[in-house]
Amino acid sequence: MNALAGQSAVLFGFLAAVSGAGTTVAGLVRKRPALLRRGLAHVWVVLGAAVVAVVVMERALITNDFSLEYVAGNHSRATPLLYTVASLWGALEGSILLWSLILAGYLALMARRFRTRADDPLVGWATVTGLAVAVFFFGLMLGPANPFREVVGKIAADGAGPNPLLQNHPLMAFHPPVLYLGYVGFTIPFAFAIAALATGRLGEGWLIETRRWTLFAWAFLTAGIILGAWWSYEVLGWGGYWAWDPVENASFLPWLTGTAYLHSVMVQERRGMLRVWNLSLLIATFSLTILGTFLTRSGVLDSVHAFTESPIGPAILGFFAVVVAAGVGLIAWRGDRLRSPGAIDSPLSREGAFLANNLLFGAFAFVVLLGTVFPLLAEALNGERITVGRPYFDRMVTPVALTLLFLMAVAPALPWRKASGELLRTRLQWPAWAATAVVVACVASGLRGLGTLLAFGLGAFAAAAAVRQLVLSARRNGMRGLLGRANGGMVVHIGVVVVAVTFAASSAYGHRAEFRLSPGESASLAGHSVTYLGTRTVQYPSKRRVIADVKVDDGKVYQPSLSLFPNATQAIGTPSVRTTPAGDVYLTLIAAPRTPEAPAVLAVIVQPLVMWLWLGGALMVIGTFMAVVPGRRRRPTEPASAPAGEYRPTAPTPPRPDPEPVRMPEPVRDPVGVARPAEASGT
Repeated sequence: MNALAGQSAVLFGFLAAVSGAGTTVAGLVRKRPALLRRGLAHVWVVLGAAVVAVVVMERALITNDFSLEYVAGNHSRATPLLYTVASLWGALEGSILLWSLILAGYLALMARRFRTRADDPLVGWATVTGLAVAVFFFGLMLGPANPFREVVGKIAADGAGPNPLLQNHPLMAFHPPVLYLGYVGFTIPFAFAIAALATGRLGEGWLIETRRWTLFAWAFLTAGIILGAWWSYEVLGWGGYWAWDPVENASFLPWLTGTAYLHSVMVQERRGMLRVWNLSLLIATFSLTILGTFLTRSGVLDSVHAFTESPIGPAILGFFAVVVAAGVGLIAWRGDRLRSPGAIDSPLSREGAFLANNLLFGAFAFVVLLGTVFPLLAEALNGERITVGRPYFDRMVTPVALTLLFLMAVAPALPWRKASGELLRTRLQWPAWAATAVVVACVASGLRGLGTLLAFGLGAFAAAAAVRQLVLSARRNGMRGLLGRANGGMVVHIGVVVVAVTFAASSAYGHRAEFRLSPGESASLAGHSVTYLGTRTVQYPSKRRVIADVKVDDGKVYQPSLSLFPNATQAIGTPSVRTTPAGDVYLTLIAAPRTPEAPAVLAVIVQPLVMWLWLGGALMVIGTFMAVVPGRRRRPTEPASAPAGEYRPTAPTPPRPDPEPVRMPEPVRDPVGVARPAEASGT
């Protein structure tokens, strides 16, 4: 019953996506608005089919329907309800099902947002693009990634259960869906970028419509990455949260290009420049989400985050190639019309800083991509299995990251077109003093390490510049003035600084040791003492857990443990962490004693400031949602180059001729419904 209902829903969603895309293309070719509206309505059928398929799968999991291969392989009767529900995205086929549901949800939101402009060709081509992506993912579920495949032969009375690592912490229920909301969310801006190239409407109208979609996707992707780091820290027992794991990199790559786009798009909105950059960054971001899907679901990587080997790798890689080829081909086709009507007047300007920002983020992404993909290419070509480890990433990425921290402070202080030395001194004086004071204080307290001290100083520089702008804005406009893209961006910058400083401090000043302790014995590390009190065993329906009681600094007792699951070959460790604003004491039970009086082996890790990593990630997400809310409009007398709350009267800028003649065709209606020249909009 579940197999038939689920497969029927997937087939229905696939056919609806194919029919909707075909109907919309017919409407675009024949210029028939009725067909465009009908094609957009198909999106709701796709959403309904996805919802039904997910509900059927959840029903199969909750009711222990082991006639489905997916349920038999990823669920058991003893699995707690939370992890039973989360089993939907705990393996390959279920993750594709979740992806399709989120994609259908985004397409439905797009259909609702543009329901009054369904006859607009730009919306039509965006609909075709979104439905084409849906066709691919629903097609995967009809073929190699079918989640409703039935068991052949005798049906087992119980299943194998989820991977033990995926039922050892509640974050498993939240991290993947949030990450997918970010991954899949970039489909909508990508669809409008393709639509703008297809229609030739390359002004700034499509950017305005997709800005908030991009912000929401970026916020969810940021939250998903932070939650993934937190899960790794709380579950894997190695004491870290980021190891440049290839699957971690797969989610980080679209974050880098998406961040570059969010900065670069402001230049196009303001000056009509960097059009090729913005289209390329959006296409690259979506392409990298598909590449990340290939890396995590094809079985080519050995990672605790990756799924097992599967037959869908070639299909995803082929889809990735099609996306890249289509994007590059359309940009090349529209190359002449993508020329910017203006030019950067001075490198010492906001647009110059944003261009440098793009180059740095591009270099960052290239370094990470090379370190992630090179071992796969080497193995495919030579058959040699090599590893690119943390030293490569730290050595290559650190200079880029430090330069980006510097630009975070300087770029918002720069005016458009050109900056004067006096203006920069005024705006950056106090942030520079704050950075100097922080570095002096760190050195005086005994901290060493050039790279780490640079991170602290540049972090203070960027944070002080952001706080200065927020204070000026609040002083001028009140707390309501803190909303809006500029000030929300400053809150994001502060969050990035907190994460960067935490990463530098915990990497440079952490301590680790292993101790073999008998009950009642103590050990010391980095000014902290731990006392092993003994172990006890607790039997749960789904596992047997050996718990060690460890007292930290003569205070609270913490309980690192080892859990043995019925179908697991080895015990799974669960760390216990004492968290304070100054740092964490991280405890892991390495080896349990054979008898109550025998010694146990404990790993003790002391890391500073780790708590601030999660708070910094929260600030980044909060700042993004602040940026979505419209802020107060600038007063007409306030020049555009002044930061919020600080402006001065200036003489009007004389008009500057364009570097080349610009054709002025008939005005066309952009997605906002405003008539503007197709070529010269935004100048």
